[in-house]
Amino acid sequence: MKKTKLEYPKVLNRDDLFRCPVWYADAPEFVKNLNKASDKHIDESKKNMQKELKKQSKNIGDLGKVYHSGSLSNDPKFKEITNYIGATANNLLIEMGFDLTNFSLYTTEMWVQEFAKKGGGHHTLHTHWNGHISGFYFLKASDKTSMPIFEDPRPGNLMNLLPEADKTKITFASSMIHYRVKPGRFMFFPSYMPHQYSVDLGQEPFRFMHFNCQAIPKSVLNAK
Repeated sequence: MKKTKLEYPKVLNRDDLFRCPVWYADAPEFVKNLNKASDKHIDESKKNMQKELKKQSKNIGDLGKVYHSGSLSNDPKFKEITNYIGATANNLLIEMGFDLTNFSLYTTEMWVQEFAKKGGGHHTLHTHWNGHISGFYFLKASDKTSMPIFEDPRPGNLMNLLPEADKTKITFASSMIHYRVKPGRFMFFPSYMPHQYSVDLGQEPFRFMHFNCQAIPKSVLNAK
């Protein structure tokens, strides 16, 4: 019996399932005013931490500390950027395919953070369970400062990892992705996306805003 030669398809159709988007855009027009407005909150955080710092050696100083404000989402000085973030997050959820007809989108949390001058500031891996869209806006940053790192949110993909052919490229094999940032850059991502910040070396100032946006059912809002 003559064997049939097996022919492999030359072209395969592909659907990219369960994609995880990260959006970014540059809006430097906010930097000057927001740096000025956030100085007060960072100074207050440093003042509140003085008692703790006095207990440490002068050589250690504020090594590893992260100064941060309270919630700024209702602060009048941050109203313009709060509206910008909310409108953008609303559009991104619609772009992702969600029906927001019966929901209202709110910037529920927003705060500013600054890593210590001595260096060592960082964030460990985490997600934001209380939001739908989260993000950052960078006020002071460079290629010498800390950077955000995103990890694959799909647990199953981490079970049988193979070596990446080229770690300089973002591919389907990527399990951890670093982003270099600069002042005036926005980043938006689904709140379920695991992220962290690399250890800052204290070479240059690093300050950024962090925010969460949540789509709240109108039925809940009307019940109040």
